[in-house]
Amino acid sequence: MTEARPQAPAPRFALQLLRAGNCLVLAELPTGEPFQSRDPGYLLLKDMLRAAGLPDAPQLLGEPVRWPLLARGSLDQGPEAARDFVQGFVAAQLEQAPCACLWLIGLPALRYAGEVDTSAYYQTVTIDTLCEGWALPGLETLMDEPARKADVWHAMRQLMARWKPAE
Repeated sequence: MTEARPQAPAPRFALQLLRAGNCLVLAELPTGEPFQSRDPGYLLLKDMLRAAGLPDAPQLLGEPVRWPLLARGSLDQGPEAARDFVQGFVAAQLEQAPCACLWLIGLPALRYAGEVDTSAYYQTVTIDTLCEGWALPGLETLMDEPARKADVWHAMRQLMARWKPAE
Protein backbone atom coordinates (compact mmCIF):
# COMPACT_ATOMS: atom_id res chain seq x y z
CA MET A 1 0.00 0.00 0.00
CA THR A 2 1.41 3.38 -0.95
CA GLU A 3 1.39 6.06 1.65
CA ALA A 4 -0.64 9.16 0.75
CA ARG A 5 1.38 12.35 0.55
CA PRO A 6 0.15 14.90 3.06
CA GLN A 7 -1.55 17.78 1.29
CA ALA A 8 0.14 21.14 1.66
CA PRO A 9 -2.07 23.67 3.41
CA ALA A 10 -4.16 25.83 1.10
CA PRO A 11 -2.64 29.26 0.54
CA ARG A 12 -4.92 32.23 1.09
CA PHE A 13 -4.97 35.08 -1.40
CA ALA A 14 -7.15 37.15 -3.72
CA LEU A 15 -6.06 38.44 -7.14
CA GLN A 16 -7.74 40.72 -9.66
CA LEU A 17 -6.97 40.53 -13.36
CA LEU A 18 -7.28 43.75 -15.38
CA ARG A 19 -6.51 44.82 -18.94
CA ALA A 20 -4.83 48.16 -19.62
CA GLY A 21 -4.17 48.59 -23.32
CA ASN A 22 -2.06 45.70 -24.51
CA CYS A 23 -0.99 44.73 -20.98
CA LEU A 24 -2.66 42.52 -18.42
CA VAL A 25 -2.30 43.33 -14.73
CA LEU A 26 -2.63 40.61 -12.10
CA ALA A 27 -2.77 42.44 -8.78
CA GLU A 28 -2.99 41.18 -5.23
CA LEU A 29 -6.11 42.29 -3.35
CA PRO A 30 -4.83 42.41 0.25
CA THR A 31 -8.32 42.65 1.76
CA GLY A 32 -9.81 40.13 -0.67
CA GLU A 33 -12.26 42.76 -1.89
CA PRO A 34 -12.33 44.13 -5.46
CA PHE A 35 -10.74 47.49 -6.16
CA GLN A 36 -12.91 50.51 -5.43
CA SER A 37 -12.53 53.76 -7.36
CA ARG A 38 -11.26 55.65 -4.30
CA ASP A 39 -9.09 52.85 -2.92
CA PRO A 40 -5.53 54.23 -2.41
CA GLY A 41 -4.03 51.08 -3.94
CA TYR A 42 -6.22 51.42 -7.02
CA LEU A 43 -5.32 55.11 -7.35
CA LEU A 44 -1.63 54.15 -7.17
CA LEU A 45 -2.18 51.52 -9.87
CA LYS A 46 -3.88 54.11 -12.09
CA ASP A 47 -0.89 56.45 -11.57
CA MET A 48 1.51 53.63 -12.50
CA LEU A 49 -0.45 52.82 -15.65
CA ARG A 50 -0.52 56.48 -16.65
CA ALA A 51 3.26 56.75 -16.09
CA ALA A 52 3.72 53.64 -18.24
CA GLY A 53 1.80 55.22 -21.11
CA LEU A 54 -1.12 52.81 -20.70
CA PRO A 55 -4.83 53.57 -20.23
CA ASP A 56 -5.41 54.52 -16.60
CA ALA A 57 -8.95 53.10 -16.53
CA PRO A 58 -8.17 49.37 -16.67
CA GLN A 59 -10.92 46.94 -17.59
CA LEU A 60 -11.75 44.35 -14.94
CA LEU A 61 -11.55 40.82 -16.33
CA GLY A 62 -13.92 38.65 -14.36
CA GLU A 63 -14.39 38.37 -10.65
CA PRO A 64 -11.39 38.32 -8.32
CA VAL A 65 -9.69 34.95 -7.95
CA ARG A 66 -10.01 33.99 -4.30
CA TRP A 67 -8.07 31.02 -2.94
CA PRO A 68 -8.92 28.59 -1.54
CA LEU A 69 -11.91 28.04 -3.81
CA LEU A 70 -13.84 25.96 -1.29
CA ALA A 71 -14.12 26.31 2.45
CA ARG A 72 -14.32 22.54 2.93
CA GLY A 73 -13.94 19.41 0.96
CA SER A 74 -11.37 16.92 -0.15
CA LEU A 75 -10.31 18.83 -3.27
CA ASP A 76 -6.56 19.55 -3.28
CA GLN A 77 -6.24 23.30 -2.77
CA GLY A 78 -2.54 23.37 -2.00
CA PRO A 79 0.08 25.59 -3.65
CA GLU A 80 0.38 23.49 -6.83
CA ALA A 81 -3.38 23.48 -7.37
CA ALA A 82 -3.44 27.25 -6.79
CA ARG A 83 -0.67 27.76 -9.36
CA ASP A 84 -2.45 25.58 -11.93
CA PHE A 85 -5.72 27.44 -11.39
CA VAL A 86 -4.21 30.95 -11.60
CA GLN A 87 -2.15 30.08 -14.68
CA GLY A 88 -5.21 28.53 -16.33
CA PHE A 89 -7.27 31.63 -15.56
CA VAL A 90 -4.62 33.92 -17.08
CA ALA A 91 -4.16 31.58 -20.08
CA ALA A 92 -7.91 31.75 -20.80
CA GLN A 93 -7.73 35.56 -20.92
CA LEU A 94 -4.65 35.45 -23.15
CA GLU A 95 -6.47 33.16 -25.59
CA GLN A 96 -9.17 35.81 -25.97
CA ALA A 97 -6.68 38.66 -26.43
CA PRO A 98 -2.88 38.32 -26.21
CA CYS A 99 -0.87 40.86 -24.27
CA ALA A 100 2.55 42.48 -24.60
CA CYS A 101 3.33 42.06 -20.89
CA LEU A 102 1.64 40.70 -17.76
CA TRP A 103 2.28 42.86 -14.72
CA LEU A 104 2.49 40.66 -11.60
CA ILE A 105 1.76 42.87 -8.60
CA GLY A 106 2.21 41.36 -5.14
CA LEU A 107 3.68 38.09 -3.88
CA PRO A 108 0.64 35.87 -4.63
CA ALA A 109 0.68 37.04 -8.27
CA LEU A 110 4.41 36.36 -8.51
CA ARG A 111 4.18 33.00 -6.78
CA TYR A 112 1.10 31.53 -8.47
CA ALA A 113 1.22 33.07 -11.96
CA GLY A 114 4.96 33.55 -12.45
CA GLU A 115 6.39 30.87 -10.16
CA VAL A 116 8.91 33.37 -8.77
CA ASP A 117 9.40 35.12 -5.43
CA THR A 118 10.42 38.57 -4.20
CA SER A 119 13.95 38.15 -5.58
CA ALA A 120 12.39 38.78 -9.03
CA TYR A 121 11.02 42.24 -8.13
CA TYR A 122 11.45 44.84 -10.90
CA GLN A 123 12.56 42.19 -13.43
CA THR A 124 10.93 40.48 -16.36
CA VAL A 125 10.03 36.84 -15.90
CA THR A 126 8.95 34.24 -18.42
CA ILE A 127 5.59 32.83 -17.45
CA ASP A 128 5.52 29.19 -18.50
CA THR A 129 4.43 29.20 -22.15
CA LEU A 130 2.03 32.10 -21.53
CA CYS A 131 3.85 35.39 -21.99
CA GLU A 132 6.44 37.63 -20.43
CA GLY A 133 5.72 39.15 -17.06
CA TRP A 134 7.02 42.02 -14.95
CA ALA A 135 7.36 41.29 -11.23
CA LEU A 136 6.39 44.09 -8.83
CA PRO A 137 5.82 44.47 -5.09
CA GLY A 138 2.23 44.73 -3.89
CA LEU A 139 0.47 48.08 -4.04
CA GLU A 140 0.29 48.24 -0.23
CA THR A 141 4.04 47.65 -0.02
CA LEU A 142 4.64 50.48 -2.49
CA MET A 143 2.46 52.79 -0.40
CA ASP A 144 4.12 51.72 2.88
CA GLU A 145 7.64 51.97 1.42
CA PRO A 146 7.59 54.93 -1.01
CA ALA A 147 11.32 54.55 -1.81
CA ARG A 148 10.40 51.42 -3.80
CA LYS A 149 8.48 53.56 -6.29
CA ALA A 150 11.82 54.79 -7.66
CA ASP A 151 12.80 51.17 -8.38
CA VAL A 152 9.47 50.64 -10.17
CA TRP A 153 10.00 53.78 -12.26
CA HIS A 154 13.58 52.84 -13.16
CA ALA A 155 12.52 49.35 -14.29
CA MET A 156 9.43 50.74 -16.07
CA ARG A 157 11.50 53.14 -18.17
CA GLN A 158 13.57 50.20 -19.43
CA LEU A 159 10.49 48.09 -20.24
CA MET A 160 8.03 50.64 -21.66
CA ALA A 161 8.99 49.96 -25.27
CA ARG A 162 7.45 46.48 -24.87
CA TRP A 163 3.92 47.80 -24.44
CA LYS A 164 3.87 51.34 -25.82
CA PRO A 165 2.49 51.55 -29.35
CA ALA A 166 4.95 52.74 -31.99
CA GLU A 167 4.34 56.38 -32.83
